[in-house]
Amino acid sequence: MQERRKQQRKNLMAYTQVFDLNGGHLLGYLGDLNLHGAMVIGEKAIVENTELTLAIELPELPNVKMQRITIPVRVAWCQQDISPEYFNVGFEFKEVTPKQKPVIEEIMEKYEFRRDLPSYLTKPVPGK
Repeated sequence: MQERRKQQRKNLMAYTQVFDLNGGHLLGYLGDLNLHGAMVIGEKAIVENTELTLAIELPELPNVKMQRITIPVRVAWCQQDISPEYFNVGFEFKEVTPKQKPVIEEIMEKYEFRRDLPSYLTKPVPGK
């Protein structure tokens, strides 16, 4: 699949539930996120171009009082996960409000899965 994303997404380590606000059912869990969209890992496929309103239950954030954000989305893509019982669903945010933007940025900052290498020596240095 050709990469059309305008902003790199951040892989997350938070257990963040995502619901279909209107249907009231759990769609899955937030896999990655940026200011333009998100990927949700769930048990059901969703047809491309479906429009929904997501309710994202927020992880604990020290500077944020909100417990959830709701955001209108369009399903940009859907594909089976490497684990065949799950699907990865890419959502494009249709509108991010000025109040939601710093919340999304804080989620990305606080819960990003970092792949930094440790800064310790890999071999002992002779004589030390």
